[in-house]
Amino acid sequence: MSDEQCRVELFVKAGSDGQSIGNCPFSQRLFMVLWLKGVTFNVTTVDMKRKPEILKDLCPGAQPPFLDFGGEVRTDTNKIEEYLEETLCPPKYPKLAAKNPESNTAGLDVFAKFSAYIKNSNPAMNDHAEKGLIKALKLLDDYLNTPLPDEIDENSAEDETVSHRKFLDGDDLTLADCNLLPKLHIVQVVCEKYRNFKIPEQFTGVHRYLKHAYEREEFASTCPDTKEIELAYQPVARALK
Repeated sequence: MSDEQCRVELFVKAGSDGQSIGNCPFSQRLFMVLWLKGVTFNVTTVDMKRKPEILKDLCPGAQPPFLDFGGEVRTDTNKIEEYLEETLCPPKYPKLAAKNPESNTAGLDVFAKFSAYIKNSNPAMNDHAEKGLIKALKLLDDYLNTPLPDEIDENSAEDETVSHRKFLDGDDLTLADCNLLPKLHIVQVVCEKYRNFKIPEQFTGVHRYLKHAYEREEFASTCPDTKEIELAYQPVARALK
């Protein structure tokens, strides 16, 4: 199927104004994948409060994100990602899968620990929940600071002890980053707003990772506005009483 024949449209959750990009890490994940693939595509925001006609026509009952690829609608984020990786493949499009399997699971626990932390309203449990989040961030930091196999030069007399790579799997963004970075951005914004908690400075790997991510248009330009994230978590973030 040629590019001319193939219309690619990503439908994402709209923000509070019904038009801008809303808070949805799954929407951002697919937005990043399509951008990194270099395919021509359109993005349409869907205002879920108004239940637009387009939903009834395309995929009744589905929540964004969903993808219209050449007239065929797909609704499962993981399957959409797999489909894009298989369909938009080399030599025309870059392969985005991580080379190291561990990169796909690094930081996987951070969002769950963050959710437990932010939804807890019991002051007696706050320290415990915060420690759980810090432990998950520490595991991610350890992974980011540990050299990958291709960073280790076996012919060098000096051991490479700390990684200097930009992203999870090297110096290029992969599917693993498209999954983790939108969530990590939410963690950073929400924890600071509702718990006055910042990712500890000693987690140099995580801070290096985020710094390089914000320098990439594919990530920075697909992030929802900070206010949208704060608004989305306003009813969820429990005040400590």
